[in-house]
Amino acid sequence: MKVQRRAFLQLPAALTLAGPAAAADAWPSQPIRFICPFAAGGPTDVAARLVADALGPVLPQRVVVENRTGSGVVIGTEATAKAPRDGYTFLYSTVAHAVLRPLFPNLSFDPVKDFQPVALVGTIPMLLMVNKDVPARNLQELIALFRASPGKFNYGSSGAGGAVHLATELFLQQAGNLKVNHIPYRGAAPAMPDLLNGNLTMFLNVASDGVTSVQRGQTRALAVSASHRLPQLPDVPTFGEAGLAGFEAYTWHMLFAPAGTPMQIVQGMNAAVNRVMGEERMRQRFTEMTIEPNAASTPESAARWLQAEIAKWEPLVRAAGITAG
Repeated sequence: MKVQRRAFLQLPAALTLAGPAAAADAWPSQPIRFICPFAAGGPTDVAARLVADALGPVLPQRVVVENRTGSGVVIGTEATAKAPRDGYTFLYSTVAHAVLRPLFPNLSFDPVKDFQPVALVGTIPMLLMVNKDVPARNLQELIALFRASPGKFNYGSSGAGGAVHLATELFLQQAGNLKVNHIPYRGAAPAMPDLLNGNLTMFLNVASDGVTSVQRGQTRALAVSASHRLPQLPDVPTFGEAGLAGFEAYTWHMLFAPAGTPMQIVQGMNAAVNRVMGEERMRQRFTEMTIEPNAASTPESAARWLQAEIAKWEPLVRAAGITAG
C-alpha cells in the first residue's frame, strides 16, 4: 500500500508538503470525508458514493460520505466551509451552490470566497416532458399553447429555487416571458404522478429521472437541454434544434475543498478524481444515470464553470423573485 501511495502522490508533482500546512509528510494519511448536503439514497448521494468508493484504492485511503442536510444545502455547505483546511474534508455539491447567495442572503459563509473548486465531476442535462395528452407535438407548438392561454397551464419542479425550477423559469423567460403556473414538490418523485395524470402540463426535469417514462410512452419528450442529443433518446431534439437557440441548462456535480486547503492537496485530489472518472466502469455507471462524466477537469476550469453558472443563475433568481423552498 505504501508503494501505491508514493506512486500516486508523485503524479501531480510531489504532494509532500512543507511548512505549517503539512500536518503530515504525506497526504492522505487518514480517511477523507465527503460532505454531501443531500439526502441519503438520492441521485447526488448515489453519485458521491460511487466516486468515494472508487477513490479509496487510488489514494489509497478510505473516503466516506457524510450526509448533512437541512435548509436546502446550507447546513452541509456551512460545515465544509468551517472545516479544517487540511485536505480531509470536501464538499460534494451541485448547481445549488451557484444560487446560495440570492436564495439565502444571510449566510455565515461565502459560497465563492470560502471554497476552492477541485473538480467538475459531471453534468446532467434536463428533459422537457409533457403529459401525453397535451396537443403540442413539438417545442414550438408548446410555446404557442402557453402564449395563447397565459396562466392556464401548470409546470412542476422538485422544489422552489432548485435546478429544475431555475431551468424552467429560464426557458419561460427565453421563450417570451410565458406565464405558466409553478407547482413545487418535495422532490421529483411526487411530481411525476401529477404529470402522468394531467395535473401538470410540463415538467423540465433532470434527464436521469425522465428517460424511463418517455421510453415507456408514459410521457412525451419535446427537447433536451444539452448541446447534443441524449444517446438514450436519439429522436428527441435539443432546445436549439427545436427552435430555441442558446438555451442550455444543466445540473452538475462538483467537488469543493474549503478555501485555504493547500493547492498540492487540491491538485492531488483533482488528479485522483480525473483518474477514476476516466475508468470505463465508472463512465458506464455514470452514463446509465444520465450523468455525463468529466475526466479532464482542473481546479481552474471548475472555478470558471462555477463563475459562469453564478453569472447565469443569480440574476434570474433575483429578477424572478425566487425564494428558497
